[in-house]
Amino acid sequence: MKVAAYQAPLLATHSMDALDLIRSRVRWCETEGVTLLCCPEAVLGGVADHSESPARSAIATDAGQLEFALAPLASDTVTTIIGFTELAQGGRLYNSAAIFQRGSVTGLYRKLYPAIRRSVYAAGSDVPVFQVGDLTFGIVICNDSNYFEPARLMAAQGATALFICTNNALPSTIPGARVVAEARNVDIARAVENSMWVIRADVAGRKDELASYGSSEIIDPDGRVVQSARPLVEDLIVAEIDTAPPTRRRGWDAARNLAVMDRYRAQVAECTTL
Repeated sequence: MKVAAYQAPLLATHSMDALDLIRSRVRWCETEGVTLLCCPEAVLGGVADHSESPARSAIATDAGQLEFALAPLASDTVTTIIGFTELAQGGRLYNSAAIFQRGSVTGLYRKLYPAIRRSVYAAGSDVPVFQVGDLTFGIVICNDSNYFEPARLMAAQGATALFICTNNALPSTIPGARVVAEARNVDIARAVENSMWVIRADVAGRKDELASYGSSEIIDPDGRVVQSARPLVEDLIVAEIDTAPPTRRRGWDAARNLAVMDRYRAQVAECTTL
């Protein structure tokens, strides 16, 4: 299956201009036989943590509001994963990604680990997998990828690919090349430890006091970089990936040594009490 990661330009907070940009990428994917297009975290409206009015660009998922907003991206052949700020019941905000397929929202993922220090977003609690054609896949959002547990739980449910919606728009004083290198290390780790494809879509460019070099890339299950986007510019990368689940996932037979597993369970139990 052909998949793509769209490295969108870093836009102003609350901007919805990415919708037209993504629509043109969807049309291109239709002509090139791409089945699944991944877009960045909060590509619609920006990251709410960067705003003094966090709910201003939030989109409700009930009453068809989200499907109405995404209608320009409807396609008979291309499914889009798109990041946005979700307005949930009670005014709670989630950093979410929607799966938009044939004009309908067929799946929703909520970020499990919002910003490291503090965030206006509530934390999600579900770790689902999704299906498009023969591909079973998972989605995580940016900081979630730093934790091995979500990807492992998705792989255990049969996922053969992990899509990472990312928005590495950070203060321009932070070295962008370092951020890209750290993202690559994480992507390779998630790919190798789960024998799965990893597809990351980031934003790129400079806006006001923020900058993102763009860490968009596609990594194969052996940790090889198949495609990577150009730094600081809008880009689209494409690769053909395997949809069949691996017959064996590397290192998943640790239970052959029960002593190691007992020590590991004890360590996990100790960490949960801290």
